[in-house]
Amino acid sequence: GYWAQSRGERRKKKKRLIYDMVHYGHSNQLRQAKAMGDYLIVGVHTDSEIAKHKGPPVFTQEERYKMVRAIKWVDEVVEGAPYVTTLQTLDKYNCDFCVHGDDITLTVDGKDTYEEVKKSGRYRECKRTQGVSTTDLVGRMLLMTKAHHSNIDSSDYQQHTDNFGKKGHSPWTGVSQFLQTSQKIIQFASGREPQPGDTIIYVAGAFDLFHIGHVDFLEAVHKLAEKPYIIVGLHFDQEVNRYKGKNYPIMNVHERTLSVLACRYVSEVVIGAPFAVTKDLLDHFKVSGSCLRKGILRTVDSGNSLTTDAIVQRIIKNRLLFEARNQKKEAKEIAVIQAMKRQEEEKTKERAQAVL
Repeated sequence: GYWAQSRGERRKKKKRLIYDMVHYGHSNQLRQAKAMGDYLIVGVHTDSEIAKHKGPPVFTQEERYKMVRAIKWVDEVVEGAPYVTTLQTLDKYNCDFCVHGDDITLTVDGKDTYEEVKKSGRYRECKRTQGVSTTDLVGRMLLMTKAHHSNIDSSDYQQHTDNFGKKGHSPWTGVSQFLQTSQKIIQFASGREPQPGDTIIYVAGAFDLFHIGHVDFLEAVHKLAEKPYIIVGLHFDQEVNRYKGKNYPIMNVHERTLSVLACRYVSEVVIGAPFAVTKDLLDHFKVSGSCLRKGILRTVDSGNSLTTDAIVQRIIKNRLLFEARNQKKEAKEIAVIQAMKRQEEEKTKERAQAVL
């Protein structure tokens, strides 16, 4: 949702999204939604609502509330938003319209959750981000593949999509490859240079599957200074795999870049930062605080023990539930596609008969 200028008044617009796992695809939708107005309100569902209509969420509702609040385009979060968006919901928060991606969301009985607001003309759409979905990320974790790494040949990625999405027929639940572009980075980047008086702080790591543990850490770092300018160094995929092993990172460096740039506490990202924090690096960015240089190293306690490994373990523990969830989701989507196709065929026949 947003505030937007309308006849001299500031009016709210609302975006409602289902966030069972928050990733840069969601952030990109929020970026597009914010561009439609001035004030963005995001409704986030409870665990019970998601479990009822979609299946088990990856993150808890409290984790999702905080994750969404940390996305820099979000102005306000409505906790426990209803799964079906109604005119009553929009009016309650003084919203002119709601925004959703150009896929379809269905209730447990297969109904469009936006049917009412669409009929009233208070619905807008934004583009989905190709190449990322909760389905794909869960598949990477379960299959333990490296096909998504930035240095892997595209034929290896095709094998990954065949393994995890080979039975996929819905355009909204399949697996596709994310292709980074300079325009996408520009859209996510703040574009703000360090200003006089800013405290430049450098942190580095994998920041894989950007999650609430990362958010809490960056928030704690942000509080270290009155005017912080936080630069995040992201290690290349090969480097992360060297010290993490298995199929890490789950997200490649291009995906991790967008995930980190979307965080409101981050000012800049170094793509492919060296593992060793050198004097040259710190001097280059005029770093005054680093979380290594003699006298300026700070250790920050985020107060959150969640790790990327822990998230992967959640997925593995609930593997059958997640697979069943995706199958049910796709079955409902295919039913809708077939119904839409039949309606279009009927309209074509009617037009042909009218001509005759």
